[in-house]
Amino acid sequence: EPVNFIQKKLPVYLKEAKQPLAEFLGCEADDYFFTPNPPFAINTIMRSLHLQAGDEILATNHEYGAMDRTWNFYCKKAGAKYIRQEISLPVTSKEQIIDEFWKGYSSKTKVIFLNHISSSTALIFPVKEICDKAQQLGLITIVDGAHVPGHIDLNIAELSPDYYTGTLHKWMLAPKGSSFLYVKKEFQNDLDPLVVSWGYESLFPSHSQFLDYHEYQGTNDHSAYLCTPKVIEFLKENNWKEQYKVCRKLVFDNYQRFCDLLKTQPICPITEEFLGLMASVLVRTEKPMELKELLYSKYKIQIPIMPLNGNIYMRYSINVYNSQEDLEVLYQAITDIIEST
Repeated sequence: EPVNFIQKKLPVYLKEAKQPLAEFLGCEADDYFFTPNPPFAINTIMRSLHLQAGDEILATNHEYGAMDRTWNFYCKKAGAKYIRQEISLPVTSKEQIIDEFWKGYSSKTKVIFLNHISSSTALIFPVKEICDKAQQLGLITIVDGAHVPGHIDLNIAELSPDYYTGTLHKWMLAPKGSSFLYVKKEFQNDLDPLVVSWGYESLFPSHSQFLDYHEYQGTNDHSAYLCTPKVIEFLKENNWKEQYKVCRKLVFDNYQRFCDLLKTQPICPITEEFLGLMASVLVRTEKPMELKELLYSKYKIQIPIMPLNGNIYMRYSINVYNSQEDLEVLYQAITDIIEST
């Protein structure tokens, strides 16, 4: 009965799905809503920022490509400026990242945008320290935590960003199209829906205009979102936190080895301060897409080969279903490619 489901049952099911995730993320269930992906979330935020000509958005040159493009789109519309502040590699300390980041700040800076874990370089950024200072300066703080939930510990209340987005379909193994956008309470009523639908000026308003605007879109597929309690239950039943320690050790133990094979160096200290369950290795190649396709077509290895700031990175990721044997397959494939060129 799809009509009854949408009108009566869905709000109840969403509430039931959100509470365990709120506990997992360290926030209140009424302070976030589900989205298909982080770019959807960031577009929602940007639509309500009301950027003016001359405003500056301070980010790093390690941000996800889709986010760079989204900021460029809105900044062109408004006459604002998107600052991709250089964070040089190799990173040697957290203080280096913080110092280099704030060199991009000016009196025109309005917004801080920062990835919590970089997709291309796999680096963990000092989000807490940067958010704290940004708020002292009266800046809006937006964090892209796409790779964070289920990857490293997350407590949104402790980080205290104004906006935070993350995915469940990466490290938590939820169905594709399962993400969220957290919004601090003082910003919720200022956030316009990306898609205006029945929740706007609702005939049957709930206790939260914020949730009405963003959760009630009429006919939509919410099935991925409603899986969330089972996703979290699965992680707990399989002792995911202990399993992750094994995964992280695999990442750390193999990083220098892959760098040696490719005659490069690690881009950061091999510690928990900078790395989680991924590591990016600098690859000296002029044909990154050909390398990616060769690894897939000949060796059946699906792995990101990503350009960033004039360099090419190969990123390996280790979840609980991966093993040292998987890394050996990759190592041998790279060895074969090197020897054949």
